[in-house]
Amino acid sequence: METLQKVCLVITIIGAINWGLIGLFDFNLVTSLFGSGSMLSKVVYSLVGITGLINIGLLFVHLGTK
Repeated sequence: METLQKVCLVITIIGAINWGLIGLFDFNLVTSLFGSGSMLSKVVYSLVGITGLINIGLLFVHLGTK
């Protein structure tokens, strides 16, 4: 489980950096790398969303153990 947590955290951080770039500079790194609306872009966005949900679940588990 610890490996899954680390992978999810890294993917979520990548997503957060991309959103930061969009907000600050109007630059979408994912679209720049993989193309707008491409299948690979959709996969990256989906992975970021899924890992965000997993991290929410991990947060509640962590808060419940304290």
